[in-house]
Amino acid sequence: MLKVNKQKIHAFIDSQNLNLGVLDMGWKLDFKKFLTYIKDKYKVNKAYLFIGYVPGNESIYSFLQESGYVLIFKPTLEYKKKKNKITKGNVDAELVLHSMIQIKNYDKVIIVSGDGDFYCLIEYLEKKNKLYKIVIPNNKKFSALLRKYRNYFVYLHQLKNKIGRKNSINKKRGSDLRTKP
Repeated sequence: MLKVNKQKIHAFIDSQNLNLGVLDMGWKLDFKKFLTYIKDKYKVNKAYLFIGYVPGNESIYSFLQESGYVLIFKPTLEYKKKKNKITKGNVDAELVLHSMIQIKNYDKVIIVSGDGDFYCLIEYLEKKNKLYKIVIPNNKKFSALLRKYRNYFVYLHQLKNKIGRKNSINKKRGSDLRTKP
């Protein structure tokens, strides 16, 4: 049995996968409540949030840091697709790299993403007995590659009342992570 109280538990969070997964289910995540939830429920000591850096979103980043996240930024690229301006900041490589850099600093890890690009990381962490949970933001949209690790899954779809955002409360504080293109 895992004695989480004595162990160092770190969370590595793909912010875009988390944010878009929840939005796709029709609600918005309160990032501060989410962090409180994983700290209380899973005894997370440190939460790394991987996010694309967009100039002008400094208030969002400040809010997240004040809430307790360690932010790891990825430069973003902007391009046009038809008439739409698209901002891209894929954080997968950064999440994998930092989870390996930090591996000696935690006993167990929580990966927050349903992205199959993390399959090799999850496979490695399980072999090293470091994998604790995989938090799946959208229970209907996650990679089939991860099904093998279903016994580690935690789904967020039933937690809307606990970690969902009340429409106007957090918007003033800049917690809406949907970056503006």
